[in-house]
Amino acid sequence: MTDEILFARQGRIGLVTLNRPQALNALTRTMCVALHRQLMAWAIDDDVQAVVVEGAGEKAFCAGGDVVAMHRDGKAGSPDYEGFFHDEYRMNQAIAHYPKPYVALVDGISMGGGVGISVHAPYRVATERTLFAMPETGIGLIPDVGGTHALPRFPGEFGTWAGLTGARVKGGDCVAIGYCTHFVPSAEIPALRERLANSHESVAEVLATFDSDPGPLTLPALRDGIDYLFSHNQVEDILSLLDDGDDWAQEQAATIRRMSPTSLKLTLHGLRAGEGASIEQCLKLEYRMVSAIKQGHDFYEGVRAQLIEKDRAPKWSPARLEDVDITPYLQEPAWGDLDFV
Repeated sequence: MTDEILFARQGRIGLVTLNRPQALNALTRTMCVALHRQLMAWAIDDDVQAVVVEGAGEKAFCAGGDVVAMHRDGKAGSPDYEGFFHDEYRMNQAIAHYPKPYVALVDGISMGGGVGISVHAPYRVATERTLFAMPETGIGLIPDVGGTHALPRFPGEFGTWAGLTGARVKGGDCVAIGYCTHFVPSAEIPALRERLANSHESVAEVLATFDSDPGPLTLPALRDGIDYLFSHNQVEDILSLLDDGDDWAQEQAATIRRMSPTSLKLTLHGLRAGEGASIEQCLKLEYRMVSAIKQGHDFYEGVRAQLIEKDRAPKWSPARLEDVDITPYLQEPAWGDLDFV
């Protein structure tokens, strides 16, 4: 057992607390394995009628996976690199098929791996403090953890926009884009948790009682433009439309051009492939991609530039979209495909 993730019984719920507030509750491999095992135990425990997941501290639900550790393991050629993704993705798949109500209280930052332990659940609660992003193209990765399954199921092309640009979405807009299902003011989260634990009403009924109006939103007004601008199947075609657009569109183009060209191509391929695919098919493809990324350049350069040396000036290779060939990233890795046995 690790104190990085805590499990408790409260009334009828199993309560999961991600407990690394100093690291914004970023996931480690040990946390992924522990959560998966606990979920399986609670699945056959008749006294646990629902699972609730939250993050410790006041800033984050979960800011992602521990990518600095992955950077270290990958550079060293350690099998712990692919081992992390193997265990994390199997946990994501278990959440997607969980037989009991699963509620993610996303009261704070949720990026990358945090999205993976929430977006596949039937109930995801945003507050005014929620900040969603899938910023992986900026560090040479892809929006994984089942992101290629979830993002295509956001309304319109919100998922494509979020996946390519790493856009940060706040508060009630997280419901508007499809990441969250309910909005509850942060101050009411303790009362919501108590009701989920002790009410005789169903989880859905309790959440409906607390669901609130988030107030004015930004993204619904951009929906038509995003649907048009991000509908193409080639990154170059999306950029061409953005370049010819208004100031907002040109800002999106400038953002995309700062990202890893390889990651952009992989991301759009994964999102389009995920539109009609199962969660297992998506995770298998993501695992192929991240396994090949281990042998590449951009992940190590992106993490160096954004998180280690923080010069914010990554040198991508290849540096141009037209020079990227994603074919090698779609092959079965030497250590085998991801399975769910």
